[in-house]
Amino acid sequence: MRSSTRSGAGSRATIASSTPVALTIAGSDSSGGAGIQADLKTFHAHAVYGMSALTAVTAQNTRGVVGVEALSADFVAAQIDAAVSDIPPDAVKTGMLANRSIVEVVVEAADLYRWNALVVDPVMVATTGARLIDQDAVDVLRNKLLPRATIVTPNAPEAAVLLETTIADETALEMAADAIIDRLGAKAVLVKGGDLEGDHVVDVYCDGRHREVFREPRIVTSSTHGSGCALASSIAARLALGQSLESAVRLARHWIRQAIGNAPGLGAGRGPLDLLTPAADVSE
Repeated sequence: MRSSTRSGAGSRATIASSTPVALTIAGSDSSGGAGIQADLKTFHAHAVYGMSALTAVTAQNTRGVVGVEALSADFVAAQIDAAVSDIPPDAVKTGMLANRSIVEVVVEAADLYRWNALVVDPVMVATTGARLIDQDAVDVLRNKLLPRATIVTPNAPEAAVLLETTIADETALEMAADAIIDRLGAKAVLVKGGDLEGDHVVDVYCDGRHREVFREPRIVTSSTHGSGCALASSIAARLALGQSLESAVRLARHWIRQAIGNAPGLGAGRGPLDLLTPAADVSE
């Protein structure tokens, strides 16, 4: 425990509300396309009330990351406690966790508050290539946070780091999905293959009982900044809304392709998506 004030999950406010709530624990993107900003926009597009606990502040744009300042682990814990003790979330999503101490705070919070839906996006490297997590945090994320997740959403390079291997094709994607469950103890995983070569994008979902391979034509665009953040946030929002995990994954993938297709074409590098694209199936 990092604070004696951490006393476990509080009850809902005395005035009952049917509003679904999601919490994101992630870093800030000053250009607004990824991280906390992308998560909150995504929650809004899904008609879910969003809360946030900031782990780090980045100076970045579509061309790259200029700098990163991590917040103290104690202050990350204070943000989480303040938010969830007053408004308990229906789902939680993690993104950039920056360092070992922050990962440990999230592990403690997951145990303390017993979150029913935890989506872990193991953010390690920005779309532009900048490193976003310390090396010594990877072991804690791998060994302690992944087993507590409802679903883990690594891209192929992140899955390769978690498994200490290489992933170069669809067969390797499927093997990685199995290994993240069998070896690392995750309950479910979506391994994203957008970083691999080919005219089609292949993602692999596995929950230990069911495997589904998604294969769709690649959208030719440079506007992919924040796509991993938004996909994980869409899954979290849908879990907050009460959708099943399999449905949440399928519909989140459909929504993210729409958001990429609707990208506004901003910036000189890898531009942001249209994260205000309405999730029609939940907002009707």
